[in-house]
Amino acid sequence: MTELGELGLSNYEETAYRTLLVTGAVSASDLSDASGVPRGRIYDVLNGLEARGVVRTQSTEPTRYAAVDPETAVDRLLAERTRELAAEFDRYRSVAASVRSDLLPETPADSSFWLGSLGSDEMRAAMRRHVGTARECVRATVGPPYERASWETLQTEVDAFLDGVDEDVRVDLLCSEAVLDVLPESLPDLLADRSADAAVRTAPTVGLSFDVLDGAAVTLDVPDPLSPADRLGVVGTTDAEVAAAFEARFERLWDEAEPLLAR
Repeated sequence: MTELGELGLSNYEETAYRTLLVTGAVSASDLSDASGVPRGRIYDVLNGLEARGVVRTQSTEPTRYAAVDPETAVDRLLAERTRELAAEFDRYRSVAASVRSDLLPETPADSSFWLGSLGSDEMRAAMRRHVGTARECVRATVGPPYERASWETLQTEVDAFLDGVDEDVRVDLLCSEAVLDVLPESLPDLLADRSADAAVRTAPTVGLSFDVLDGAAVTLDVPDPLSPADRLGVVGTTDAEVAAAFEARFERLWDEAEPLLAR
């Protein structure tokens, strides 16, 4: 591809433009003869060049066409190409955002365990989808392994959680004191802004991070035994007996915790 081709001109358009630089103003038929561009194509080629601002017409009979000076022509082609590439970049960025939001791990055929480290694209997408299924309430404890992670790592998961929860869903969030040292002081306000029915409490320790959705679905975070500041994966279940047990466990922890954000 030639350099003018990289700026968006077709072979015929480049040939016609370069010929006009030599011939000066000529009619379409004369340009066809001089350039070798077929007469059946010459008007389409000239109209394309005129639309790009690199060829101008003269009001004569027949109409004569002249090339815009090369410096101006190149500047106009570059501006057009830049706009096209910017639009293409925005399109790809939109596609990437759509793909990222759909990166939900497939449910394993023989288990309910998903591998996923803290802050990973897969786990953020899974969390957003998971909490988005709640219709009445999300009750979550936040302890290990979040206590040792950095806020930069946790922020993407906090955002995914807040983005996923429907505004009409009640949110009960129980954090260990160590987690509060990692989370920003503005977290209660962020949660309150996203949900009209939100409450946050804190406890000295929370032995296990888990959530219960609508009293029916449970997920548990499994800390990485080789990296205490990370998560190995998540276990999920919709077993009614298990869900009831975790709901009861949450109730006991909640009753003993100190309010940080009340309804």
